[in-house]
Amino acid sequence: MADGHETDKNIEIWKIKKLIKALESARGNGTSMISLIMPPRDQVSRVAKMLGDEYGTASNIKSRVNRQSVLAAITSAQQRLKLYNKVPPNGLVLYTGTIVTEDGKEKKVTFDFEPFKPINASLYLCDNKFHTEALNELLESDDKFGFIVMDGNGALFGTLSGNTREVLHKFTVDLPKKHGRGGQSALRFARLRMEKRHNYVRKTAELATQFFINPTTSQPNVAGLILAGSADFKTELSQSDMFDQRLQAKILNVVDVSYGGENGFNQAIELSAEILSNVKFIQEKRLIGKYFEEISQDTGKYVFGVDDTLKALEMGAVETLIVWENLDINRYVLKNSVNGEIIIKHLNKDQETDQNHFRDAANNAELEVQEKISLLEWFATEYKRFGCTLEFVTNKSQEGSQFCRGFGGIGGILRYQLDMRSLDEFSDNEVYEDSD
Repeated sequence: MADGHETDKNIEIWKIKKLIKALESARGNGTSMISLIMPPRDQVSRVAKMLGDEYGTASNIKSRVNRQSVLAAITSAQQRLKLYNKVPPNGLVLYTGTIVTEDGKEKKVTFDFEPFKPINASLYLCDNKFHTEALNELLESDDKFGFIVMDGNGALFGTLSGNTREVLHKFTVDLPKKHGRGGQSALRFARLRMEKRHNYVRKTAELATQFFINPTTSQPNVAGLILAGSADFKTELSQSDMFDQRLQAKILNVVDVSYGGENGFNQAIELSAEILSNVKFIQEKRLIGKYFEEISQDTGKYVFGVDDTLKALEMGAVETLIVWENLDINRYVLKNSVNGEIIIKHLNKDQETDQNHFRDAANNAELEVQEKISLLEWFATEYKRFGCTLEFVTNKSQEGSQFCRGFGGIGGILRYQLDMRSLDEFSDNEVYEDSD
């Protein structure tokens, strides 16, 4: 479903979502939290100068405590900015300040990163909280959609990405009107007319392939296609066997518009707004639907739950790893204090409070925590090792919610059949033979 590039983008989006959550929940006392966003092609020198001016202004703050914390925040922003001699190609995001932790202690934090795609915002705010509104634009899908608008006068090919629309090509046709001139044979005229229509549809179909199929990958270069037009040309095109099969599969909507050309293009965009905003949703429904299908047909090519999914991953059997974007499970690497054995455990919030998970009952040894990382983080960095694609899903669709409730929010579609029961028996037997 997703290629490597898609998966990487999904992971970037998930990381930004997680960062936004963390930043939004952070609180300071006083106005010592700086939010700074620089768009691409902004100048570091401009921002450095502005911070210098702010420092001068802040030196006049009456309250000593407040003054010190604001000056400290500005200084730390200046320090961090020195690491950049110019603004990175996609812009720069910087959050720094003193936050109050859950147990009431003060702690300095700094996050700075270049976003994974250009950010078109310029922001400087010093407040008692971080401002993340501008980061939301990074989460908006920049999927590209293709449009074909056909009417009796010609066709237009366009794309829409976010709110940027582009006309790729348009051409006009001269189709004979329905009634011929007197003296022409009606039959011959009708045949001519059909032939011209046929050629028009063929030309449109050929151009569609040219514009919407990437020649190097021979895959569509758009996330979906909208066919629009007046009269029935658009329907004729969508059902025509001249229309590329690969594009056929990408048709999201066929709409009636009252104009051709650019007006028709704009009208088609308006009429399809809802469908386009739901594309992520549709992709997710499709992905989880495919997973449920493997289960209902009992193909043996599926796995669910943390333990089984990880076993299948280790074997390289997982083709698509599906995890809920808010899965709350941590991965612990534990060391047995008596024999030095390393054990890996995956615990949820409830299990973490149970001390038995941190003791080895056999020799009553303590299991010391060597490292602890959220399982999602671990997947995001390690998934490539297992040769699978990684898909984050929400619980917003009916399918998504069923996946999170019924299957623990983690599972995978496998490359080949695996019987998880025999896996367990197999590993038990091994241990048994060794201790012989």
